[in-house]
Amino acid sequence: MRHIKFNKTICGVDFLLNVLEFNNDKSSGLFSEVQSTDFFQIIFIKEARGRLLLNESEINVSDNSIIFISQFQKYQWKIDAGSSFRAHVLVFQEDFLNEFFADKYFSYRLLYFYQTQYPLHMEVEDAERSAYLEQLSKIKEELVCPKSDSAHLIRSMLYYMLISLNRRYAEKYKVEPAITQDNIAYEFRKLVEEHIYSKQRIEDYTTLMGVSRITLNKLVKAQFNVTASDFIKSRLMFEIKMKLIYTSLTIAQIASELNFSEPNHLSRLFKSREGITPVQFREDYQNGI
Repeated sequence: MRHIKFNKTICGVDFLLNVLEFNNDKSSGLFSEVQSTDFFQIIFIKEARGRLLLNESEINVSDNSIIFISQFQKYQWKIDAGSSFRAHVLVFQEDFLNEFFADKYFSYRLLYFYQTQYPLHMEVEDAERSAYLEQLSKIKEELVCPKSDSAHLIRSMLYYMLISLNRRYAEKYKVEPAITQDNIAYEFRKLVEEHIYSKQRIEDYTTLMGVSRITLNKLVKAQFNVTASDFIKSRLMFEIKMKLIYTSLTIAQIASELNFSEPNHLSRLFKSREGITPVQFREDYQNGI
């Protein structure tokens, strides 16, 4: 698996953000082995045929679709031979958001990032895609020829685009837009992302956050419609599945990496959530079931 890091020198920009264009260029690196990145990607597809393997899901790539890939997620492009691939990609690191936005939980409020319940893509009308591309073009202009106030313009245009996409995503999948001032629920989400390998009990997070179990459960349930315990288990299951799919580690090795005291504890959790054992899950995935 190839891990790609954001490189300002290669991108030719002074920001931890860029707008890339792909136009049938199969040497670009999109069409290769399984990849992950240390940056976010929003891919605006104009024309494409094929599939994208993203985490445990398979997305049928089609014209006028938008795909959201969070940092460190695993993905692999499988574009049909001889077909066109035309797309614009907005890429940025979380540090860019943290530097320019006062809200350190901003990326965790966006429905399409760190998403495990709803699809990581959506289709839009041609006019809507064109409007997004116009915004991307303006951002690119400021990146290529920056002025003293370019950072402010880029920040405002990016903020507008991300919120607009969040609203559109919420409408598409009939979920509540997650832009609220409830920091406790999003602090919890951020901490789970950072500590899922070592902290898998509610008490671990109530201690870190200095809140009661009742308060945490109430706020997490209100924001994400699951209990804090279910949120942790779902995130843990995601990591287990990624290791079953993208590594050859044994169940014992995965259990050790994720700090289970015994491999059978991992297997018991997995079967209770999925209805099959981890070994069966891996075999089914490899056999295309």
